[in-house]
Amino acid sequence: MMLLIALAGGVGAAMRFLLDSWIVTRVRHRVPLGTVAINLLGSFVLGLLVGHFGHASEVTEVVGTGAMGGFTTFSTASVESARLLLDPKAPRNERLVGVLHGGGMLMGAVLLAALGYALGA
Repeated sequence: MMLLIALAGGVGAAMRFLLDSWIVTRVRHRVPLGTVAINLLGSFVLGLLVGHFGHASEVTEVVGTGAMGGFTTFSTASVESARLLLDPKAPRNERLVGVLHGGGMLMGAVLLAALGYALGA
């Protein structure tokens, strides 16, 4: 089981790279929208899996912990929020974007996880 989770994590990380690259080439924006989309989508899918299969099922462990764990990225989102907040070139009022990015992504991810969980149950 551990090997399947690890392999799924690698697949999730590759999916994150491909989706983020695809978004970045199509949408030029100061806010890293690829990470936002990835974390929101991953939260929804994980909520859906846990709601439908339960927390300790093999599907949830492999696809949820493995693939969605590799797909989503809290650390990158945190660094991107900090970068936006602390950018010395940004005007003061634009630094608020960092706070909104981090807080908005956290709130959105929790709401979408709850929606996925409710739909899966």
